[in-house]
Amino acid sequence: MTDPHPERVLANLREVRDRTAEAAARSGRAGADVRLVAVTKTVGLETIRVLAEAGQTDIGENRGQQIRDRAAELADTGVNWHMIGRLQRNKVKYVVPTCNMIHSVDSLRLAEAIAKRARAHGVQVTCLLEVNVSGEDAKAGARPADAPALASQAAAMDGIDLVGLMTMPPFVDDAETVRPLFVALRQLREQLNRQADLPHPLTELSMGMTQDYEVAVEEGATIVRVGTALFR
Repeated sequence: MTDPHPERVLANLREVRDRTAEAAARSGRAGADVRLVAVTKTVGLETIRVLAEAGQTDIGENRGQQIRDRAAELADTGVNWHMIGRLQRNKVKYVVPTCNMIHSVDSLRLAEAIAKRARAHGVQVTCLLEVNVSGEDAKAGARPADAPALASQAAAMDGIDLVGLMTMPPFVDDAETVRPLFVALRQLREQLNRQADLPHPLTELSMGMTQDYEVAVEEGATIVRVGTALFR
């Protein structure tokens, strides 16, 4: 694994933060209203240290075992770990209680597995409900029509703090193509807050990656997950 030079990573980080802040301003918000999660699956531990030292402590990984191993190696860095990839029930043990947030809760059975593990450790796990707003067969996520019931059931579980929604749009060359999907996720959050039986309103929208994070922020993203733009 060959990591980019630290100065290049830091320059890229500044650019992503600046562009995020500009997009937030276009939506009437401050840059601080949007959390950047650096997706580090393609880089090594030293690059994560560079990011953490620069104040970029929200780090996202796609694999549970990698979170477990990297968290042990980087226990001194103050990193907040985000599980952003598809999570199988038998891998929950790798991310609970290590993760600060699980973005990819997409079924009742997975929520139950997370809640059970959380209770065993005496913790509350912050979670997002992943929704397949694009309707692609290859994409994970609950169907929008199933989201109200799933959100209500997951939010009621001891051990889970459901705080928002996540989606994975298709990869496109023109980010405007996926703007309607970000609008749909924001509207779904509003619908759930009106109609679902939730202990507190959902506030988070995890949407937007390297190719489309600025459009996502314009449409209300509170979390963006960026990898390539930081490490190219």
